[in-house]
Amino acid sequence: MERGKKEPVEVVCPKCRYTQIITLPIEDLPTCPECGTSMLISELLDEGKSY
Repeated sequence: MERGKKEPVEVVCPKCRYTQIITLPIEDLPTCPECGTSMLISELLDEGKSY
């Protein structure tokens, strides 16, 4: 997959651990709806996983 296209990513709040899936690219990472802290990228979801 080519980088720079819209990709799903999981973001997590470092303070309260609230997680959310968003689509990049976007201007800024969202703020946590629970506590207002800036969220961080937890995982890129552009590849399949095998368990």
